[in-house]
Amino acid sequence: MTRNLFIGEREFFPGIGKIRYEGRSSDNPLAFKFYDPDRVIGGKTMEQHLRFAVCYWHTFRGTGADPFGPGTQIFPWDEPADRMDAARARVDAAFEFFSKLGVPYYCFHDRDIAPEGDNVATSERNLRAMTELAAERQQATGVKLLWGTANLFSHPRYMNGAATNPDFNVVTHAAAQVKAALDATVALGGENYVFWGGREGYASLLNTDTRRELDHLGRFMAAARDYGRAIGFKGTFLIEPKPMEPSKHQYDFDAQTVVGFIRHYGLEGDFKVNVEANHATLAGHSFAHELQMCADAGLLGSIDANRGDPQNGWDTDQFPVDLYDTVSAMLVVLENGGLHSGGLNFDAKVRRESVDPEDIFIGHIGGMDAFARGLAIAHDLIEQSPLVANRASRYASFDNGDGAAFACGDLGLEALRDIAAANGEPASISGRQEWLENLVNQYI
Repeated sequence: MTRNLFIGEREFFPGIGKIRYEGRSSDNPLAFKFYDPDRVIGGKTMEQHLRFAVCYWHTFRGTGADPFGPGTQIFPWDEPADRMDAARARVDAAFEFFSKLGVPYYCFHDRDIAPEGDNVATSERNLRAMTELAAERQQATGVKLLWGTANLFSHPRYMNGAATNPDFNVVTHAAAQVKAALDATVALGGENYVFWGGREGYASLLNTDTRRELDHLGRFMAAARDYGRAIGFKGTFLIEPKPMEPSKHQYDFDAQTVVGFIRHYGLEGDFKVNVEANHATLAGHSFAHELQMCADAGLLGSIDANRGDPQNGWDTDQFPVDLYDTVSAMLVVLENGGLHSGGLNFDAKVRRESVDPEDIFIGHIGGMDAFARGLAIAHDLIEQSPLVANRASRYASFDNGDGAAFACGDLGLEALRDIAAANGEPASISGRQEWLENLVNQYI
């Protein structure tokens, strides 16, 4: 389908045309240096591998505000005084941006695209109206919905959590929002649905029954799954880990915590994990670690692509430009067989000091180029370097003989003791970490 560059009565990014691939020698800041969507790597194009998406909240609802001051970014789609008129303008600006940037997907929270009303029915009516408009824009541009979700953390009613709130009446409001957001996701052909428990956690154990809250969260997830399947949602439900902020401790602390939660409450087969790079580092892990834990569990679903600042202890949501991060991430993704129904969503925002509309394009271009380079380098490392063979050789002793018997569960502790006594002290075998790090540098 041919993608229109803008629709509606107004062009929100005049002077900016379709972002093209011009190669690494280009000096044009509004051009891709490495992301060539049609370039084939390992039997798939870059576009098919990376499945880029733009997040609606930071890109079209963000203002540059921080805890110490109001917003600095004033954009034309925020001009209408009427909230629904502003929402319509924002949809037109968003789809113009998606089309000019050339991404195949976008993601949104319910409150990103439609303002909340003064009651449940009005909120639902607003969301239905904006869903109809978004569907028209998707049809006109060919851009698709990677995933939808509900904002269950901003409203004051959720100060003590949403699905885990100690007040049942608050839980019902959360359910109403998720139902409407699922309706919108299905209507827009969304390929996934995400849960981020922004306030699903606690501030103090003195007033919190964690067992009940976790049980309620598991029951809430199951109810959402059942409703989604009943209305025809065939995609993947995703849970996004984050250790804290705004809660002192959040129940989706990290990838392994979420994997355990999914298994404990019998949600396998429907739920996977949406990994965010910045959340990984807040949990004290690397981005690649979180991806690997999900891949090992067969539960790697999708990625929020961003980065934090090691000198800041909060969620800075910067655009990803670190090649070591993108190479390490794409090594995991490629060995996982790809992202399947997931994608790379830029849950990232330009800095408070970046106030020009073109800065939004430049931020996304940089992130897309970084992951394109990461993809190409990771593919070469897997296909051409000794990286994979070296890793496999470290575990060769488990491939046959007694090692294979142990791995299959055929040797008990007494038998293992007798083998140790017969074989004597094992030789030291180098992990060769420095050589492997140099190898990655060589390919970068």
